Amino acid sequence: MSRRVVVIGHGMVGARFAEEIRRRDPDGGRVALTVLGAESRPAYNRVLLSTVLAGGLKPAMVSLHPDGWAEANGVDLHTGVAAVAIDRDARVVHGADGSTHPYDELVLATGCRAWLPPVDGLAEDGDGAPARGVSLFRDLDDCERILAAAAPGARIAVVGGGLLGVEAARGLAGRGVAVTLVHPRGHLMERQLDTGAAAVLGDALRELGVDVRCGVAAKAWNPDLGLDCDDGTRIAADAVVVAAGVRAETGLARAAGLAVDRGILVDDRLATDDGRVHAIGDCAQHAGAAAGLVQSGWEQAAVLADLLTGTDPAARYRGTRPVTRLKAAGIDLAAVGDVGAGDETVAVSDPRRGRYGTLVLRDDRVVGAILLGLPDAAASIIELYDSAAPAPEDRLALLLGRALPGGATEAADPSRMPGSAVVCRCNTVTKNALVTAWREGARDADALRRRTRAGTGCGSCTGTVCGISDWLTESDPPQETAA
Repeated sequence: MSRRVVVIGHGMVGARFAEEIRRRDPDGGRVALTVLGAESRPAYNRVLLSTVLAGGLKPAMVSLHPDGWAEANGVDLHTGVAAVAIDRDARVVHGADGSTHPYDELVLATGCRAWLPPVDGLAEDGDGAPARGVSLFRDLDDCERILAAAAPGARIAVVGGGLLGVEAARGLAGRGVAVTLVHPRGHLMERQLDTGAAAVLGDALRELGVDVRCGVAAKAWNPDLGLDCDDGTRIAADAVVVAAGVRAETGLARAAGLAVDRGILVDDRLATDDGRVHAIGDCAQHAGAAAGLVQSGWEQAAVLADLLTGTDPAARYRGTRPVTRLKAAGIDLAAVGDVGAGDETVAVSDPRRGRYGTLVLRDDRVVGAILLGLPDAAASIIELYDSAAPAPEDRLALLLGRALPGGATEAADPSRMPGSAVVCRCNTVTKNALVTAWREGARDADALRRRTRAGTGCGSCTGTVCGISDWLTESDPPQETAA
């Protein structure tokens, strides 16, 4: 008899988990799968919202599954139905529409919610929803509201200078909007960058038309006057976009009596303190998972699918090696690992040309790096970080992207890239996997993406996938058949 698995949440991780289950159990013989999603939209890629905001993609282009995917794959999908309670004794989930969903195993993929800071005027009185002229930056509805306000010449203040805030500010500036980015910390993206890298990033944003103000906090919003700041200044703005961080969505878990800290506590089997209840993605708290990385959630989805289908009972989630990529046109930025964890550091700063690099090693291995304006170095360094292979002796050449023979780089020449190199970190797709897919008939970049899923996560590897496709087209052209 099929095991009844109910998933709460049909965002990126919930949708990926459903896909992973059906990859292992295509006919539903082992798992009867039900998915509840509060949003009425089909699942879509939230990581690409910055690209939508910048105009690089239309909203319809970020869907994760084609129409009819759930029905075709035997998934009982309920969109627009929020789960309101979990009865762990009876093993039943209650939906907001009065429905009940019995389970043998429950998977919480509730994600996180955008945080609205306690600034006067940002929230409507009482319900905490954004006030007039205020938009969060978390879902497609938010994105559409922001786009409606982003007419050329409009004035928009972005509150929050983390990754999403920087991406939002850059995207809006590219649409001809007058953008002011306000960040209460001393420098941008303080979780990923040191002060040197943040200064170069700030200068790059200013050159692209963003007014960057660090060490300045929003104090009050009045849609008729603008945004007042704690330094006594007022920003003339027609609208505010808030990208001030997120909080794990743990309300259901807490109400059900599960152990919760910043997120829902899980072990290496992604199980909570109730062995029949699991959590994956942004709502889960695991010691080895970096917050906010889609790769963590997708790796967790694969491990849990192995366990619940019985494909690999020994599967365990041991953590994800963090790599952050900024999706902002004209700025190439990667932050890798922990720059405070090494015993050797090499750094280069070239702010006039928008370049900055810090390479940190321990025992001859890359343990951290910040790479701004150094895309060729980023390709090589991320591969060394992933593989834990010894770094070349000439550290400076590595940091400048010149460590390979002949001066060519892996990013510029796919033929020099090792077969084991991870091209798409979000989906753990190697160069070898792309070559195999090519030889099995995926004969262009789009076909490679469909077959392997490379480039369907954060999108930062799209150029590399296209480069490998071009290289394969030239080196291994399709054979013509005789008439």
